[in-house]
Amino acid sequence: MKTAICPGSFDPVTNGHLDIIRRSSKMFDRVIVVVARNYNKPSSCFSDVQRVDFLKRSTAGIENVEIDISGGLTAEYAKRHDAVAIVKGLRAVSDFDTEFQQALMNKKLNPELESVFITASAEYMFLSSSLVKQLCELGGDIAEFVPREIYEDVVKGINNKAYERRG
Repeated sequence: MKTAICPGSFDPVTNGHLDIIRRSSKMFDRVIVVVARNYNKPSSCFSDVQRVDFLKRSTAGIENVEIDISGGLTAEYAKRHDAVAIVKGLRAVSDFDTEFQQALMNKKLNPELESVFITASAEYMFLSSSLVKQLCELGGDIAEFVPREIYEDVVKGINNKAYERRG
């Protein structure tokens, strides 16, 4: 059985993330979507538990997808779960530079591990969690950008976080 991991912060999960997850689930027997604690993004809008819940609800219809959390090295996580690949979505050329560096480091740490890059579908090339949060905070409708199963909870969470920051 070929297992891949699909790591990300998913703060929150978007339809672009979901597109990459669905497409990778057709390429591998098992896909573990890993909510990774990103130390470059110290303050998340949603807790790890919330992000796991959002992903579980959003991927409920995809049988070979599992959701997990990791705070450590992705290459080590992959080794512990017998994953043969890390799947990453690419929206633009600028994404490739960062992802390529990470892929080389992961390969150094775990020589058996491959990195698979899936380009974003055209309708999601501009979409990011940060953009979704900003749009929502400014009163825009994010319904077409996040899975419908989590839409209301995402809007509520973003608005609550924005309210807390404003004090």
